[in-house]
Amino acid sequence: MLMRRPLLIGVIIVMVLGLSVYLRLWTIDYQISSTETELLRKQFDLANMEAVDESAEWRLRFDEAEARATKCTKELQRVEVNLGMTKRLDMLQKENINLLERVETLKQELDAEKLKCSMQKL
Repeated sequence: MLMRRPLLIGVIIVMVLGLSVYLRLWTIDYQISSTETELLRKQFDLANMEAVDESAEWRLRFDEAEARATKCTKELQRVEVNLGMTKRLDMLQKENINLLERVETLKQELDAEKLKCSMQKL
């Protein structure tokens, strides 16, 4: 039993030393982990702000494109209305020319009839 006692004391000392080394390594790892956690949080915040900025930039681009599309649509509608008016005006001008020709023809017929009537009176 005497031989076992120093061996037991040696094992206990080695275990205590191992435990102290383990605890020291654990505290070092914990400090590194805490630093890494803070660094990761800062990187995440930075990435999040960049994503928000990029999202705002894309939203602005979308709004500008939408405004241009709306402006073009309104301009196209105005052009279509003007084109319709132009077609209507052309049609009315052609109809007016035809009516003027018809009036001229009717005046000639009227003059011919008046001439016939005045010839019959003579």
